[in-house]
Amino acid sequence: MTQATTGTVQAAGGGLAAQGGNEFLTFTLGSEEYGIDILKVQEIRGYEAVTRIANTPAFIKGVVNLRGTIVPIVDLRIKFNLGDVEYNQFTVVIILNVSGRVVGIVVDSVSDVIALTDEQIRPAPEFAGEIESDYITGLGTAAERMLILVDIEKLMTGREMALVDQQVH
Repeated sequence: MTQATTGTVQAAGGGLAAQGGNEFLTFTLGSEEYGIDILKVQEIRGYEAVTRIANTPAFIKGVVNLRGTIVPIVDLRIKFNLGDVEYNQFTVVIILNVSGRVVGIVVDSVSDVIALTDEQIRPAPEFAGEIESDYITGLGTAAERMLILVDIEKLMTGREMALVDQQVH
């Protein structure tokens, strides 16, 4: 998969992680590389204009109509406070299926799919105070690369996102 990916990645239930490792779609935000569970990814699309919704947090860019489904779009660069946001030919939207809801995330670029063994995944560092890092599941290492592994479902279903209904008793 190249950085200018605008095609579709189908990743539904095909037993991708059955080879003894965990497979992650890797993407960049600023100078850092992140990884999310490939099984949560529905497709990858080029960035397109969104329809803004009033009174939403700045990181919720708006919504798009994806084949009849209204999909909220979250810019992770804004969510993670990574400075100025610039949209260019490499900017992509990763369409996810989390908790039965379709959600899109804007990232700088998509790199590839990488399989990590359990030995290549280190626990996430613990931070004191008000730093929200519950969604970081660990750090993956492969050759010279270090990936910040994100539990995208936990991030997208968090209280401040308000994208997925919280479970009722």
